[in-house]
Amino acid sequence: MGDWSFLGRLLENAQEHSTVIGKVWLTVLFIFRILVLGAAAEEVWGDEQSDFTCNTQQPGCENVCYDRAFPISHVRFWVLQIIFVSTPTLIYLGHVLHLVRMEEKRKEREEERLKTDGAAPGQDRPPVRDDRGKVRLAGALLRTYVFNIIFKTLFEVGFIAGQYFLYGFQLKPLYRCDRWPCPNTVDCFISRPTEKTIFILFMLAVACVSLLLNMLEIYHLGWKKLKQGMTDPLPPDTPGSSVRAAKPGCGGPLLLPSHSNPPALTVGFPPYYAPSASSLGQASAPGYPGSPPPSTKLLSSV
Repeated sequence: MGDWSFLGRLLENAQEHSTVIGKVWLTVLFIFRILVLGAAAEEVWGDEQSDFTCNTQQPGCENVCYDRAFPISHVRFWVLQIIFVSTPTLIYLGHVLHLVRMEEKRKEREEERLKTDGAAPGQDRPPVRDDRGKVRLAGALLRTYVFNIIFKTLFEVGFIAGQYFLYGFQLKPLYRCDRWPCPNTVDCFISRPTEKTIFILFMLAVACVSLLLNMLEIYHLGWKKLKQGMTDPLPPDTPGSSVRAAKPGCGGPLLLPSHSNPPALTVGFPPYYAPSASSLGQASAPGYPGSPPPSTKLLSSV
């Protein structure tokens, strides 16, 4: 087996920016897959092809029967599974490092602007890290993390199904082969089938635990965001936040926002203007300021 130290260091960095369930998933991946595969799989499958014997002397028959029984070695299949399952996490880690680096560059530019112009830098976006120094799991980073979990789940399901269709979950000691150039149906024997079956079931159980952790993490993130949406109050300037209608039969008033009432209109008169009683539709006595002039008929009769 190759050296897994580089992948282990990358996964250790990704563990710092994951949720609690994500940290458990990385621990399961590193301990029960990488370490066990590197320590025990080579010993169990080291004699895989050399001890695969068939009761025939036909040249090439044994090789084609081995290729028929094992299209790909179990060890190499599990190595590919670890690489594919770890790739979404490494992409998420790259996104985190990119955001942290962009924030550092932005702070450097603001410090240079502060030294040259003397103006206080404007905070146009929230910082990547919170008060405890951890990267905020929100926005585009949260979407990347969710897609990371979804693709890990799909890869786990795909490799479990692929292992079942390629080999099954049990190795039998006897394998019958009738592939050309074998002259007839020959019997081939697999070394240590029980030990290899136990190892296959162990790796299958670890894959199922990893799949379960991925589904729990998706549920955890969805429930957490739903709970935040239910508990966070609406801001006061949200449209409709102050308009609440009473339920039918409760007799409660309809509360409207204060700014919905139309402003009062004031009617002003020009200076030195006194409204007459006639303009207001009222009768007035003669001589009253603003009253109509007396009738000429009354004056002539006097």
